[in-house]
Amino acid sequence: MNLSDSQTGGRVPRRVSAMEAVLAHLRGAIERGDYAIGDKLPSEAELCRTLEVSRPVLREALRALQTMGLTVSRTGRGTFVVASTVEDPTFGDYAASDLLEVRRHIEIPVAGYAALRRTPENLDHLSHLLDRMERETDTTAWVAMDSLFHLAVAEAAQNPVFRRVIEEIRDALARQSAFLNELGGRRERSNQEHRAIVEALIDGSEHDAVAAMSHHLDRVDTTLTDIVRPTRTDIPTEGRPEA
Repeated sequence: MNLSDSQTGGRVPRRVSAMEAVLAHLRGAIERGDYAIGDKLPSEAELCRTLEVSRPVLREALRALQTMGLTVSRTGRGTFVVASTVEDPTFGDYAASDLLEVRRHIEIPVAGYAALRRTPENLDHLSHLLDRMERETDTTAWVAMDSLFHLAVAEAAQNPVFRRVIEEIRDALARQSAFLNELGGRRERSNQEHRAIVEALIDGSEHDAVAAMSHHLDRVDTTLTDIVRPTRTDIPTEGRPEA
């Protein structure tokens, strides 16, 4: 089977990567019942051969299935189906819904405090970090800076407790960021949303900072929802998947 690249329907169509195509294929098979709960997926070698993709591409798709809660990997035994529908992705120790709820209660008011309390050093650090993010092309490096950005906003609020909370969820933030970038094409939009947050902090506007962070988290929520409950409007195009 040759999984072609495709474009995802929606307001802004974009190319779908080989990993996304593999993920969609396996997720569809699970949701249709081709692989029932308790079933073991074919071996990596068999899936690579059948889907005509490289092992790194396949492994990324398998990790995404596990994040979505559809499968579990058992060392030495393989990958097993544990659910037939996606309910709430998990990032590290935290479910997506729990993580977002806490982020709304912490990061939105923190942005407001940061606008009122930030120092010149805070602004220099955030601006420099954002400039690097906007130039960065490597997803792994960008994801690391994404979690640093949110930590830097908390630091600008001048309350060590806020920083400690963000530190606690930092790994989950990075996992969520990687997931959204791989499956939701979030990087460019995140940069724009981050820029709005920094501009509000520079202006010292509590209102604008709160609004900008609220908008950012709303878009995170929307992208997660789109991934969990996608619209089936893919437009196939010719060509082998990039492996």
